[in-house]
Amino acid sequence: MSDFRTEVDSMGEVQVPARAYYSAQTQRAVENFPISGWTLPTPLVRAMGRVKWACAAANHDLGKLTGTGKNPLDDKQVRAMFQACEEVIAGKMDSEFPVDVFQTGSGTSSNMNMNEVISNRAIEILGGDRFSKNKPIHPNDHVNMGQSTNDTFPTAIHVAAACEIRQQLIPQLERFHQILSDKAAQWDKVIKIGRTHLMDATPLRLGQEFGGFARQVALSIERAKVAERAVYELPVGGTAVGSGINTHPEFGKRVSDHLAKQTGIPFVEAVNHFEGNAQRDGLVESHGQIKTIAMTLFNIANNIRWLGSGPRCGFFEVILPDRQPGSSIMPGKVNPVMCESMMQLTARVIGNDATMTLSGAAGGNFQLNIMMPVMGHAILESIMLLANGVSAFIEFCMQGLEANEAACEASVEQSLSMVTSLNPYIGYEKAAKLTKEAFASGKTIRELCLEQNVLPADELNKALDPFSMTEPQA
Repeated sequence: MSDFRTEVDSMGEVQVPARAYYSAQTQRAVENFPISGWTLPTPLVRAMGRVKWACAAANHDLGKLTGTGKNPLDDKQVRAMFQACEEVIAGKMDSEFPVDVFQTGSGTSSNMNMNEVISNRAIEILGGDRFSKNKPIHPNDHVNMGQSTNDTFPTAIHVAAACEIRQQLIPQLERFHQILSDKAAQWDKVIKIGRTHLMDATPLRLGQEFGGFARQVALSIERAKVAERAVYELPVGGTAVGSGINTHPEFGKRVSDHLAKQTGIPFVEAVNHFEGNAQRDGLVESHGQIKTIAMTLFNIANNIRWLGSGPRCGFFEVILPDRQPGSSIMPGKVNPVMCESMMQLTARVIGNDATMTLSGAAGGNFQLNIMMPVMGHAILESIMLLANGVSAFIEFCMQGLEANEAACEASVEQSLSMVTSLNPYIGYEKAAKLTKEAFASGKTIRELCLEQNVLPADELNKALDPFSMTEPQA
């Protein structure tokens, strides 16, 4: 058998891989866009399958698929369409979507790729010849009934993003919050020195520092929920320009209802389909929240990296798990590789936000945004990177992270900022003078105060108690 078969579309003949489920329009896109080798993210492909299933269900509910229009389907054919969609959703057809991300800006090539695969697979399920030029279940007339790429492709992006945020990102952030909270409680009595401007500051407890990290992640969870809500409105039902031409007035609502029931996410029909088709502001807003989460995770990873620096010439207040040799030339060196991995992937997410912003601002002209494939790729890549990155960070860094209590406590007494607690006793100016003398002499604040009899010993011990400095005093 030949490696290729001949397919025909409105532009003529095209050679398609012999066993492929896709047809001519997909193959033209493969040939037209040999750009990156990046195909649509798997969650987006499967979300497109969900959208096609919901569209078929809505059309069936409305009597459109089996009605009196051109080439109505019988119930058996409708069931075959549903089964083909379900196979796409289940990932059984993942290899049949070869179109590059950097394609037609509406995603038409990928929409037709999906229509062709579902059409041909449904025909095959019925025992028909999927290679025949006659398509009893037609990619346009049946699979794409009541739809345009312009409303269904962004709908699929919204569905994919919301599902991935809820099912992948939020659970990992919740795990991260829990382990940070556990570390905060475990290390609540470990005194250490604070740092502001990278300079020595007043004492705090290591548990308080990690409690701050935990709160950052708690806020990130709330931001992830906002990111999910930003994509609840679905453009489906607007068809080509938002007017809903060639579809039933109830179609958009019914599709949204089916998707909500199928996913457990409260999707709704767009309030205004002209906005829903033309603008991708919801995606930009959603990714903005994701970008903020990335910034938070960068900050936490970088702080833990600094806290673990050393082991002899850095802070070394926490002990990072050894994961791998750190140098090809320095024997025994071990690096904070999990922190560095997190910082790199969050940098990528922050960069993706620039793509989302530009695509949303410049891509929406009149009734259509023409940057949708790259927007879908960017937001789903960002969600995937954060979810996987947090998971790896928990397993390979946080679970084995230990407090170096000796190093934490050793630096407290040496800090010149210990003098801060003397302000209420001797005033700012005298305290500042003590600080300069201590630094010049190499003595601690306590040693200098005892030498100069600044306060009685018992009062001095009370004022310079480092634990009392970690909380407000009445």
